[in-house]
Amino acid sequence: MKVLLAEDEKRMNRALCEIMRQEGYEVTSVDNGEDALYEIESNIYDLCVLDVMMPGLSGYDVAKKARASGIRTPILMLTAKSELDDKVEGLDSGADDYLTKPFMTKELLARLRALGRRNMPTNDGSLTYEDLKIDVKNATLKCENGQSVRLAEKELRILEYFIANQGQVLTREQIALKIWGYESDSEYNNVEVYISFVRKKLAFVGSRCEIKALRGIGYELRCKDV
Repeated sequence: MKVLLAEDEKRMNRALCEIMRQEGYEVTSVDNGEDALYEIESNIYDLCVLDVMMPGLSGYDVAKKARASGIRTPILMLTAKSELDDKVEGLDSGADDYLTKPFMTKELLARLRALGRRNMPTNDGSLTYEDLKIDVKNATLKCENGQSVRLAEKELRILEYFIANQGQVLTREQIALKIWGYESDSEYNNVEVYISFVRKKLAFVGSRCEIKALRGIGYELRCKDV
């Protein structure tokens, strides 16, 4: 799971990186708000951990701008402030959770696990988006109109990736790296082929959802206007 950490205090930054990496998280760290916003808008993360008080843009500002751009990545806000108004401001800015310093490592990891479960399969092993329901265990795509179709492994993983990053444009390079694990021209070609396969299956089940290509940018899962 990829995590962006934005914390300007160097010792705290190093400690948090070490804690999360020991738990298996892939961590990218920055020490100011401008770099945090650039990373959030330029790359795909599963979680973002933002310190409130940073040089340049505050954590509040970063969260607000990210949400205004349509980015829905779960955000955990870190702050030394404990007043209720500060917590409300953090949540109103678009953060999903709020952790006050100092905190215990166990609590931090519990909050990260809770946020990481968002966009994960439900208890019945399914993912939902608009009129779609994906049975992850049986690799089946179903539309609310009752039509269903089996998914190949790569088709399933591509749809999972789009749903986990709904509202965001995914580049061909990001999809290749996520699904195939490395970058090469052959994998880029595979992205286009499998996107075509997924589009056909969305059409087959009669979904309002579509994968829209944005020329020179990437792809986005959208729901057509009814």
